Amino acid sequence: MALLLGLDFGTGGVRVGLFDLDGRRMLADREAPYATTYPHAGWAEQSPAEWWAAAGAATRGFLRELGQPEVAGICAATTASTVVACRKDGTPLRPALLWMDCRAAEQADRTAELDHPVLAYAGGSDAAEWLVPKAMWLNEHEPDTYRQAGIVCECLDWVNFMLSGRWVGSRMNATCKWNYDSVQRRFHPDLYAALGIPDLPEKLPPEIVPVGGTIGPISAAAMEHLGLRNQPVLAQGGIDAHVGMVGANTMAPGEMLMIGGTSVVQLFQLGREQDVSGFWGPYPHALVDDHWLVEAGQVSAGSVLSWFAKDMFRLDDAGLKDLVREAAAMEVGSTGLLTLDYFMGNRTPYRDPHLRGTVLGLSLGHDRVALYRSAVEGVALGSANVLRRMNELGISCRRVVSAGGFAKNRLWLQATVDAIGMPVQLATDTNLSILGAAACAATGAGLLPDLFAAADAVAPSTATIEPEPGAHARYAELLEDYLEATRLLAPLSRRLAARQRQRPG
Repeated sequence: MALLLGLDFGTGGVRVGLFDLDGRRMLADREAPYATTYPHAGWAEQSPAEWWAAAGAATRGFLRELGQPEVAGICAATTASTVVACRKDGTPLRPALLWMDCRAAEQADRTAELDHPVLAYAGGSDAAEWLVPKAMWLNEHEPDTYRQAGIVCECLDWVNFMLSGRWVGSRMNATCKWNYDSVQRRFHPDLYAALGIPDLPEKLPPEIVPVGGTIGPISAAAMEHLGLRNQPVLAQGGIDAHVGMVGANTMAPGEMLMIGGTSVVQLFQLGREQDVSGFWGPYPHALVDDHWLVEAGQVSAGSVLSWFAKDMFRLDDAGLKDLVREAAAMEVGSTGLLTLDYFMGNRTPYRDPHLRGTVLGLSLGHDRVALYRSAVEGVALGSANVLRRMNELGISCRRVVSAGGFAKNRLWLQATVDAIGMPVQLATDTNLSILGAAACAATGAGLLPDLFAAADAVAPSTATIEPEPGAHARYAELLEDYLEATRLLAPLSRRLAARQRQRPG
């Protein structure tokens, strides 16, 4: 029996799972939380030490229950652009800048001012969340930290170092987030120099390994920490949602993976390079050779719904369940409200970190059910806007597979299906990032020849959710309002965001 251990480091915690490759089933999984702090508006930080402690606690517990079986391969998937500045021995110099942290918006804007060939792979500029703008921010605002950092890396690279003792970067993360040239297989120091961080190449992990490639056996210390009785091979992973494409078996052109969680991520591959303006990419060879990876998404999605229900309305789980039930009973657009979902900026298709959330149409007659219903519709419209842009670019989408928070909030799921107007195959009770990590572990351990074969081996069962035609027609009308409101309010939104940045905290 070939067993594969997948680790998924998400925003709220780490989830680990053990996959039986021969039986093609997940044997068990376990989750352990860690905290996020928000020092100022638009900032979000986590402790790398808490990631490692949580991974050990979760893995030791369920492996012990399974009798500590031998594991053939291990692989991690993590949030992207969660940046760690540390010493070369892995000691963090400050809390990690979480993926959603948008303090580097001004630095990201400066990347758009450059005309460098490698930036074309990122659509012409970097996002505020990415490693390069965050490294620029550290250099400018915490110069001592940046100077002392022997390594500037992502969560994935730090976790892999803790697992193996080696500093290696994922070709996926490097291509998508670090302006690594995956065609020429090199960094461009002149780009970093133009951005004021000429020494960044010396601080990045020196070796780039493709997704599913072999890093080597895990260390004895990591084996003990995770409660393993053997030393499995560590395979290179990547960005959690992107690795989920392998788990969902949506790597062929025309297929999309849409993950609903704190954010929404829409991912697909192209068989050739083409215009994807408004999106991120196309990234050559990021996931697999000779394919162009494209990513889209909404920075805040499930987090918007959670903010309304828990932070603003102070509801417990039972109260949230009642709220969702009441909101689901309302007709699409019947609240008279329109919510824009840009609470932490927009990733796609506007690529604007300075946009902010908005609720229009408020009256004293509105209650929290109406507000929540409108928030769900706003997040769904954000997803519909992504597919609208794909259609404008002539990019076909014939199949959508989804997972994540959608499975826990059927109102949000159905709203999204109705808004985009096409069936969605929902992978139920399945963590696609863990499945994808297990598939990568299988290739890294030499058990399967490539990621396409591995994706076939781990592909989950799905349930198809169909759109309701009448609801889709109403969402089409709301989308026009959403687009008009975005266009009209964007200048004001940017001014308000600038004032907030001038007075942090």
